[in-house]
Amino acid sequence: MIKRKNKTIKFIALGGVGEIGKNMYLVEVDGDILIVDAGLMFPEEEMLGIDMVIPDLTYLRDNKDRVKAVFLTHGHEDHIGALSYVLRQVNVPVYGTKLTLALAAAKLKEQEFNGNANFIEVTSDTVVELDSVNVSFFRTNHSIPDSVGVCIHTSEGIIVYTGDFKFDQAATKLYKPEIGKMAAIGDQGVLCLISDSTEAEKPGYTTSEAIVERELSNAFYNAPGRIIAACFASDINRIQHIFDVAKDNGRKVAVVGKSLERIYHIALDMGYLEVAEDLIIPIHELKNYQDREIVVLATGTQGEPIEALQKMAKQTHKQLNIQSGDTVLIAASPLKGSEVFLFKTVDMLFRAGANVISGKRTIHVSSHGSQEELKFMINLMQPKFFIPVHGEYRMLKAHRKVALECGLTDEKIMIPDRGDVLEWKDGKLALAGKVPSGNVLIDGIGVGDVGNIVLRDRRLLSQDGILIVVVTLTKQDKKIAAGPEIISRGFVYVRESEKLMDDSTKLVRDIVDRTIAKGSFEWASLKQEIRDELNRYLFEKTKRRPMILPIIMEV
Repeated sequence: MIKRKNKTIKFIALGGVGEIGKNMYLVEVDGDILIVDAGLMFPEEEMLGIDMVIPDLTYLRDNKDRVKAVFLTHGHEDHIGALSYVLRQVNVPVYGTKLTLALAAAKLKEQEFNGNANFIEVTSDTVVELDSVNVSFFRTNHSIPDSVGVCIHTSEGIIVYTGDFKFDQAATKLYKPEIGKMAAIGDQGVLCLISDSTEAEKPGYTTSEAIVERELSNAFYNAPGRIIAACFASDINRIQHIFDVAKDNGRKVAVVGKSLERIYHIALDMGYLEVAEDLIIPIHELKNYQDREIVVLATGTQGEPIEALQKMAKQTHKQLNIQSGDTVLIAASPLKGSEVFLFKTVDMLFRAGANVISGKRTIHVSSHGSQEELKFMINLMQPKFFIPVHGEYRMLKAHRKVALECGLTDEKIMIPDRGDVLEWKDGKLALAGKVPSGNVLIDGIGVGDVGNIVLRDRRLLSQDGILIVVVTLTKQDKKIAAGPEIISRGFVYVRESEKLMDDSTKLVRDIVDRTIAKGSFEWASLKQEIRDELNRYLFEKTKRRPMILPIIMEV
């Protein structure tokens, strides 16, 4: 499969290392850049008002003539969610399996991408021939069908990126991994294995999906009333389980949530979900059935279910609210940073009269391999070098330890930081520079226009509120014509703090009078003096530091 002797081979992680999500990796061979996955990350708690986070694409924009293709491993948002932003920078073909491309196309539409995307469908038997390398694929076992690993064939050996994977011995036909093919790839000679580290801290094997289905069946059988099953919109394996168990227990299923409906229809139309004809009912027909005949499959706006459950518990959901006697099955792990939000939601659900089944029962398992499965992948591939990716730093370190147990030595394992350029040279893998990397924040239609200063201001507003100070001066003699007027939002309740507001108003008037008496002055210095003195005074009185915004006008 090797066309020619490759002179330079490099690997760069633009995301997906030291973090969960935002997976985007570059393999550079003889100057040609191949992009493997283009994912987003959901915002962390301190990223107030941010919709999503994508990798910094500066390096791709600066080298767009050298980018040759994008390869997608599967259809989860942490692997395809940033594709529209990549395609705004580079015009290259996108290779992926049938379901992955369908979900990617739906994501492009949702993100209002107006360009032409050149999608090329592949199977695990496809070989893509490029100038510098050939690229092949192998099927993996994950929570979504059509998941593949990517093999980049160089003259020095194969670079294998696993994508997300586990090894479930009871996997059904759509989810079976090609273990024999993986072993054959290992026999051909793997230069480097780039492998998923999400569950690298977890010993043993990830629990089989067959056990999940059995536990779900027991929960459905014992539920006296309605069942609200919450899962991620893109967890197609779990959705299939819920449909199967509902049918076995004589219940109808209503699907709630835009992203869930979209993915459900795509998967159903393409044959990746098997659903009995009369199983699904519209949400408005729930009233026609008894509670014990109903299952509601629900998720939220971003395909994440916990927020939707909280709205149901608060009785503020547009389509469905929790009632006494409901059974809520949370078949999903909380996103990073939202664990407290999950616990509060479970508490609210109990208060609303529901029985909640979540972590203690095996109604959900990870879709990533634990330590023994990671060892199995390493032993199948027998790589010369090993790079753990897709995980926070502690996970990457745990995966390194797993690789050491498999016989790899320290100098054969590299844990990269975002933007690190790793190069194979003279039989060694070494750090060879750095490219721009980091977070680009997406807020509404703004891409990267919200930076650290804006986030700092939002954090300040959320903590101590804002004071707006309005002063109007006469144009001729620069005397106070109106004000000062102080408007408080999120700082103190004005009616109960009249003395504080009066004293603050007097302080501002004194500052303005004192500055005007000097004769000539600058607006900027007057505003800064108001900020500084008022800030000092308010902190002394309240131990709070609101954002102070002086507005000075002339009439």
